[in-house]
Amino acid sequence: QVQLVESGGGLVQAGGSLRLSCAASGRTFSNYAMGWFRQAPGKEREFVAIMTSSGGLTKVADSVKGRFTISRDNAKNAVYLQMNSLKPEDTAVYYCAASRVPSPTPAHYNYWGQGTQVTVSS
Repeated sequence: QVQLVESGGGLVQAGGSLRLSCAASGRTFSNYAMGWFRQAPGKEREFVAIMTSSGGLTKVADSVKGRFTISRDNAKNAVYLQMNSLKPEDTAVYYCAASRVPSPTPAHYNYWGQGTQVTVSS
């Protein structure tokens, strides 16, 4: 089992940057693929980025390609989402998630953090 806690959200102006962190505890963190998802008010949860357990494969959503970067540090039991050139449409609650199988589908993830709010003003 893996427990996840996100941090680093906040209010930022369009064009600014934020770095989200996800601290993990529990068993075998290094064996899990890690993903970032987001959910805006009234919208379904959507895929943002994923990284395999080894860090050898990453995928990001088209909407954030070139702006967001996912990374992980297994020694620190942490995964990060660097968000640059933020847009108002990036406003959402951002969630960290862990899965034994890499996937962009929320239903495939076994463990979720509580979420951290990101608000981008225009």
